Amino acid sequence: MDDPAQSTLEFPCEFPLKVIGKHENDFESLALGIIRRHVPDLNPDTIRRRTSSGGKYLSVTVVFTAQSRAQVDALYIDLSREKRVLWIL
Repeated sequence: MDDPAQSTLEFPCEFPLKVIGKHENDFESLALGIIRRHVPDLNPDTIRRRTSSGGKYLSVTVVFTAQSRAQVDALYIDLSREKRVLWIL
């Protein structure tokens, strides 16, 4: 029987990722720096940023071609270790 916790994604695949933190001057650079460690060929045209309506939070969204589950897992682990990253979607 298949493990329901296993992903149904087939790699490589287009993978959207949203990182949210407090809207501080360097949060975008911080988030993109971590992402680029795992996705060195990140296309700048896929980067979207959005400030919350109250201006307190900033979301940075990217879409990249994920090569493997290991790549995605490592990216999530590195982002979650950063205290300034509040949510990863």
